[in-house]
Amino acid sequence: MPANDDYVIEILKDVGLLTQTQAEDVMTRTGGVNMVDTLIREGIVSSENISRTLASQNGMDFVDLSKITPNPDLIRMISTETARRYKTVPVHEADGSLVLAIADPMDFEAFDSLGFLLKRPVEFVCATPAQIAEKIDRLYPAELEGIIGITTEAEEEESDDGDTAPIIRLVSSLLIEAQNNRASDIHIEPLEKSLRVRLRIDGSLQEIKSPPKKLQGAIISRLKIMTGSMSIAEKRIPQDGRIQMKVGDKVVDLRVSTVPTVHGESIVMRILDKSSLMLGLPELGFLSDDQASFERLVALPDGIILVTGPTGSGKTTTLYACLNYMNRPDRKIITVEEPVEYQMNGINQVQVNNETGMTFPAALRAMLRQAPNIIMLGEIRDKETASIAINASLTGHLVLSTLHTNDAPGAVARLVDIGVPPFLVSSAVRAVMAQRLVRRLCSNCKEPTELSEYEARSLNLDPSQIAKATPMRPVGCEKCRGKGFRGRLGIFEIMVADDEIRQMINHNATTLQLRHRTRELGMRTLREDGIRKVLAGMTTAEEVISSTMGDDH
Repeated sequence: MPANDDYVIEILKDVGLLTQTQAEDVMTRTGGVNMVDTLIREGIVSSENISRTLASQNGMDFVDLSKITPNPDLIRMISTETARRYKTVPVHEADGSLVLAIADPMDFEAFDSLGFLLKRPVEFVCATPAQIAEKIDRLYPAELEGIIGITTEAEEEESDDGDTAPIIRLVSSLLIEAQNNRASDIHIEPLEKSLRVRLRIDGSLQEIKSPPKKLQGAIISRLKIMTGSMSIAEKRIPQDGRIQMKVGDKVVDLRVSTVPTVHGESIVMRILDKSSLMLGLPELGFLSDDQASFERLVALPDGIILVTGPTGSGKTTTLYACLNYMNRPDRKIITVEEPVEYQMNGINQVQVNNETGMTFPAALRAMLRQAPNIIMLGEIRDKETASIAINASLTGHLVLSTLHTNDAPGAVARLVDIGVPPFLVSSAVRAVMAQRLVRRLCSNCKEPTELSEYEARSLNLDPSQIAKATPMRPVGCEKCRGKGFRGRLGIFEIMVADDEIRQMINHNATTLQLRHRTRELGMRTLREDGIRKVLAGMTTAEEVISSTMGDDH
């Protein structure tokens, strides 16, 4: 949100949108960090009300940008870089002045700079940050094909004199394009006669027009130089590094990995989007009942809570969202990660470094001497790590971690397999949550549909369930770039270890026995949770069926 948090809080209290009690509560829970974002996320005050209030306080009009389509001539007056830097879009002309919508009515630097840059009279109105961002994406799209123009320039200017400017622009353009398309990964793959570039968007790889093969070496070298830690001379062994760059006003972190292949080095860059840290449990995909259950679990003073699922199922995002939810001034939180993917304010994060002896077990032992309330381990990988984590949970610490298992009950067998005695598993584990990711239907263009006979049969739905449902289908629009989907959400399976389940674990119950009994006690499977989200119009039957093929129903 625009403007200083403390200032906004005081204004909201003055106009009656926020009580003193609410203000004190959010201050206590956030420690004074991101207070306004918390108010919006929790529905205490809407973003529109805040923008309207700030506009009024600063003598500006408020506009609803969803009802405004600027003249193309006005759009061309402002460059993409200027629009994104100052978070502004043109609205219309009035009495010879260009009227611009801006997100922050107190951004005096933007007022002065825009008037100077445009060299004409400028007036300002206020709009919500979300509408400004959406309008910028629509009015100033970064087309994938735009990269090819820079590619051509790079080919033409490639010479022996070491002129790397076109390559720098080409690589920067590719990274910016991936960020603007909400990609989670960039794959640069050398083939025999070509260089393939693919973006992973909402879990699916999409190939884009790629630079020519002869620029392969220059592109890979440029990316290595950007990390500041990778050797451009070494092409025979895998290397890892990180890149931090600024896209508009947003700092983007990329985790870079190279692997030698037959036709050259393959590079995968994972884009680490810090906005996911601020997601609330509903944004992750929790429905109200599961959210209430999970909030009760993470409020426990001790024990282990495990999140399971295959690689790419969103386990890390869920853990970080939980840490963000629990991050308060009265709690000490320490994490041990390999590597530290997101840096979070107020949390002590330790990075594993096996070369220096800072292994998972060593880091975990050291952190216990720091008297934390909550410990997060990136992953439980071996008996030693598991044993220390369990001992920590039994001595008054809440431990969050991940495991690679297909379902929630399978986590018990996995811990026993790596050498943890069943009596320790039953004593320490409070709950296990398995999860998968499915694509979320675009809220702007989805439309009602009917489930096919195959879909109804595959999901084991009876006519009464279908009659009460509102299933939706993807359509495709400008907002979702014609895909019909925008973003992803989780489907969950939460196994709570009550007294009966703990006794079964202690008596070496099999995964099948645990699964059967937990379902009798009310646990929903991954597919059953997915079905609820299909019937609620959040995703499609096809998404749930493909993500839960091995799930019995």
